[in-house]
Amino acid sequence: MDFGDILNQWAEVQKNEKTQKKPASPQVSHKKANAPTPEEKELARQRAMNTVRGKMEADSKKQINPMELWLRRYGTVDKDSLLEESEEAARMENREFLKTMRAEDKIDLHGLTRDEAWAKLEAFVNRCVRNGLKKIEIIHGKGIHSHGSDPVLGQMVRTFIEQNKHMGTSGHNDRNHGGSGVTWVLLK
Repeated sequence: MDFGDILNQWAEVQKNEKTQKKPASPQVSHKKANAPTPEEKELARQRAMNTVRGKMEADSKKQINPMELWLRRYGTVDKDSLLEESEEAARMENREFLKTMRAEDKIDLHGLTRDEAWAKLEAFVNRCVRNGLKKIEIIHGKGIHSHGSDPVLGQMVRTFIEQNKHMGTSGHNDRNHGGSGVTWVLLK
């Protein structure tokens, strides 16, 4: 056997090795255990965009008209409405105006007992204070039909006005509008 035969034999062995399939080695993944798949990463990104932070990031990338930005930041001022509001506030501070203005709400206590009238009046005043009313009327009558010498509801209304912290200045209407049977009150 000469050197040429050895080379031919070696070439044949190499050829046979190439043609024979090697048993497949198991595929080894080089990713970390429990690492998210690309689909899971996309789903997590979509969830993040639905959160407040994600929305803020998306909003910060949007372009806005500079004039719109200025208006959002500084707003607009309606000078006419400001003037009307200040005039109205000045009028409401003027006691004489409040005394002459019409009552914004009224309650009629005719036919109620002292305890019923007290409870109803207390609920009425609390509701008026919550609604921001300035002047109310309490119709209690003159006591013509009361048993005994003193009118029951008139005295009870005076006591209520003195004791309630929301009640301010009070008085009676003129004779044509109820006289001493109606008491008006300015609320604090």
